[in-house]
Amino acid sequence: MPDFQTLKDSAVRRPRSRVIPLNLLASVSAFGLATCVQAAPAFDSDSPWMLGDWNGTRTELSEKGYDFKVDYTGEMGSNLHGGYDHDRTARYSDQFGLGTHLDLQKILGWNDAEFQLTITKRNGDNISNDRINDPRAPGFTSAQEVWGRGQTWRLTQMWYQQKFFDQTLDIKVGRFGEGEDFNSFPCDFQNLAFCGSQVGNWAGGIWYNWPVSQWALRVKYHLTPELYAQIGAYEQNPSNLDRDNGFKLSGSGTQGAVLPVELVWTPKLNGLPGEYRAGYYYSNASATDVYKDRNGQPAALSGEAYRSASSKHGVWLGVQQQLTSRASDHSRGLSVFANGTMHDKKTNAVDNYVQAGVVYKGLFDARAKDDIGFAMARVHVNPAYRKNAEAANQAHAVFDYDNPTYLPPQDTEYSAELYYGVHLSNWLTVRPNLQYIRHPGGVDKVDDALIGGIKIQSSF
Repeated sequence: MPDFQTLKDSAVRRPRSRVIPLNLLASVSAFGLATCVQAAPAFDSDSPWMLGDWNGTRTELSEKGYDFKVDYTGEMGSNLHGGYDHDRTARYSDQFGLGTHLDLQKILGWNDAEFQLTITKRNGDNISNDRINDPRAPGFTSAQEVWGRGQTWRLTQMWYQQKFFDQTLDIKVGRFGEGEDFNSFPCDFQNLAFCGSQVGNWAGGIWYNWPVSQWALRVKYHLTPELYAQIGAYEQNPSNLDRDNGFKLSGSGTQGAVLPVELVWTPKLNGLPGEYRAGYYYSNASATDVYKDRNGQPAALSGEAYRSASSKHGVWLGVQQQLTSRASDHSRGLSVFANGTMHDKKTNAVDNYVQAGVVYKGLFDARAKDDIGFAMARVHVNPAYRKNAEAANQAHAVFDYDNPTYLPPQDTEYSAELYYGVHLSNWLTVRPNLQYIRHPGGVDKVDDALIGGIKIQSSF
């Protein structure tokens, strides 16, 4: 849900001389919260952790700069109707995340310095792979976003962050993914088209989202308290995707670098938070054309190797804005969002993508922390990529869709999702959802699919 908590984390603080009263107030509030949490036993609904505060140990460690977290995300998907395979079944996939955050100012006395380490483990299967999508034409969206990038252990975060000039300049270095800072988006929906950095979903060969990490550098500078610009340099190394390389630290296999730049505006319109992003990415590694050979002819027909491009690029836009609120609780109300990306038509299977949706938090007074969301997305396949499939069929003289060697041409896929998030406690939210996918994988021969899902998000 776009509750814009990240806006608070990313906003630059004003000079310390101007905020002493606010800091004092925050300290008093934090003390009150710590006292409350410290008293919370395991399974207390008001605690942020299922296992409670360990008799006050967690709060004591946090006050000293040591925070520990164990998160769990589980997703079930069932093909209720349609899709490539009509035989009904259900699939379950999940992810454990084990992390620690160190406030180095409290621990070592290093001003505005912090360190993050996170290890993840993914398991399970995805209903989209063989039930919703035609296995001969890999789908673009996924009904269970937590599945993918190898069901294995991975070093997902290992970074050091340092702020300078009263937190105006922010530098982060280590191992992390692009979507952690660039083209960022919440992940409360279960369908991949509405979850996380969308550039990584449609240019995943070079842009690696969570849980994959690579060596990276990100530099952020606040132009004003509400406006910042950032630039990054990320190792482009396909071997990081391999299942056996979850903890690889060497740079062997590096092909180049992905260089994203982004401008982010985080205003409050009528007192309500918003976030507006515009960015561009450039890869200096060689990229393969999706259709033509070096002579400009269809490579599938000529038999020649696909030609190479010297780079790859794309752009993105993102909007999140809260529109209404309740006088009694400003976190409750209606929010809207929209995202769009455009990609290199010579080298990328998807040339453009758009989505939009709404989320309402606290629709019912009796369920003030519940949320309901609805979104729609359109994924458009590059015409050159589609022509390549047609040329491959022509080269093999295969024109019958039912022939196992036929390569289905892909065009446009549409997705929609409706969910209701049940806030059972501060450490557990369950989101039943319905998803509808028209032309799964962009293949019009595949029946439109209705998927039932459940997403579980919990913190231990």
